Amino acid sequence: MTASTTRRSTATPRFAAVGAIAVAGALLLTGCGDQTNKGSSTSSASSSNAPLFSKLPATYQKSGVIKVGTDATYAPMEYTEGGKIVGIDPDIAAALGKQLGVKFEFVSGTFDGLITSLNTGRQDVVMSAMSDTKARQQGLDDSGKKIGTGVDFVDYFESGVSLLVKKGNPSGINTLADVCGHTVAVQRGTIYETTFKDQAKKCGSKKLTIESFDTDAEAQTRVKAGGAVADLNDYPVAAYLAKTSGGGKDFDVVGDQIGAGPFGIATSKSNTQLRDALKDAVDAIIADGTYKTVLAKWDVANSAVTKAAINGGS
Repeated sequence: MTASTTRRSTATPRFAAVGAIAVAGALLLTGCGDQTNKGSSTSSASSSNAPLFSKLPATYQKSGVIKVGTDATYAPMEYTEGGKIVGIDPDIAAALGKQLGVKFEFVSGTFDGLITSLNTGRQDVVMSAMSDTKARQQGLDDSGKKIGTGVDFVDYFESGVSLLVKKGNPSGINTLADVCGHTVAVQRGTIYETTFKDQAKKCGSKKLTIESFDTDAEAQTRVKAGGAVADLNDYPVAAYLAKTSGGGKDFDVVGDQIGAGPFGIATSKSNTQLRDALKDAVDAIIADGTYKTVLAKWDVANSAVTKAAINGGS
């Protein structure tokens, strides 16, 4: 993978790197998405012998569990296989769990409802290839209007956004400007949707029509059928789709990656002790090489960060 901007945001795109990655993406600070499907990562159970166990708030030391909200439709970041949520984020969470001595339990819901699930206490954190943006930190919508409670992020990954088009690129889309005068498809509540909305303002008389869907899979289907000329996705996901969907016969990735920025683990602003413990855990798996091993497994080494950051997004 290569660094860039990204998915799941309400402001600008997501980020990723090369190699095989997979399906669906998005950020609105409001929204529903209480349709959840349980799945879990493989992380160690509560253990006072874990290196960073004492850093955790007492409630997690007692329960031995950190509940994670995710949208498990975004391979290879997170997706469901054999009834279990797997992918890059669950593997990183499992490594964090060994440092903290707790289990990370993933529950899947719609992307645009994840921050709401965090702020209502249904989940303890959100880990879903979510872009760390100032808008999300402050609880703002695209226009700068306050629409919810802001969150803090522990940044652990970097990526960029790419255009995904129908195989053969029949509409000749090579840059974001080329979508003007056409119809595009995108997952609702993502930074990708925001990116298309920003581009629409630049298109002038060449109107850009944006069709937004609950899942990225629906947006992909629209592009594959020829009803839309492009979808936006984190580069790793787009590259994975182009390689695997329809045996490599459905999509192409075109143009340069757009933007670049961090994915963050979202936490409540009132839960600073958990936030800081997660930051220490990310730094610990970077230092001991586990983080590098996970990224190499998924062929996304170019998306590595050298250290964790708190609210490092722009």
